[in-house]
Amino acid sequence: MRVQRTVLGIAGLLVVFLAWWAAIRLGAVPGSLASRFAPGAALASLVELLGRAELYQNVLVSLRRILVGLAFALLIGVPLGVLVGSWRRLEQATTPAFQLLRMISPLSWMPIAVMLMGVGDRPIYFLLAFAAVWPILLSTAAGVRHLDPRWLQLGRSLSATPREMLVRIVLPGIIGHVLTGVRLAIGILWVVLVPCEMLGVSAGLGYYILDTRDRLAYSELMAMVLLIGVLGYGLDALARAVCNRWDHTRAVSTGV
Repeated sequence: MRVQRTVLGIAGLLVVFLAWWAAIRLGAVPGSLASRFAPGAALASLVELLGRAELYQNVLVSLRRILVGLAFALLIGVPLGVLVGSWRRLEQATTPAFQLLRMISPLSWMPIAVMLMGVGDRPIYFLLAFAAVWPILLSTAAGVRHLDPRWLQLGRSLSATPREMLVRIVLPGIIGHVLTGVRLAIGILWVVLVPCEMLGVSAGLGYYILDTRDRLAYSELMAMVLLIGVLGYGLDALARAVCNRWDHTRAVSTGV
């Protein structure tokens, strides 16, 4: 089954590349600007880019921003999610506001963030944290609401303190939901990151794309687009593996 899934996945990628090649081959005039985005030129530029140290420096900068933004989102989203999931009236009071804020594109805050915080990493961290906090908050709240009532009843019957209830029952019981929120947040973060890194910073994947455009290195630009897709896929695969590992560990420990 795993081999079949791998083969089908590779076949799907080949179809995408074939469609890309056909679009350039059939739709672009030879020597035109569009022909510079052909798959062959992009792959050749990608191989060349992989030999440059500056590429890895920009990748590390972007990954650092992702981690910092995700950390802020966890620090805000998990405690708020626990409160909202535990207190019904608080959930009713905050749901309209949270849903309103969640539906505002993080990129729409870019001008305000730059005016208040200036250029640099600070507005990027704010925008990334704003984008990532909602799936974490909502998944955490859902995890608290779906806790087995028997666990809570057992804790109360043993005279557990609120801190012990939180540390020994609530938090272990919602880790799966938090990890699901983190996986969703990573996908959103990766999409928001590139335009955020066009806010006047001097490093990062978004900056590097602007640099290739300014140098008229269009094949490198397309290579960077491919690389961003590959890195994003890798991050999602890592998050998915962590979620699956946790589900497997939990199933073994509970005998399910």
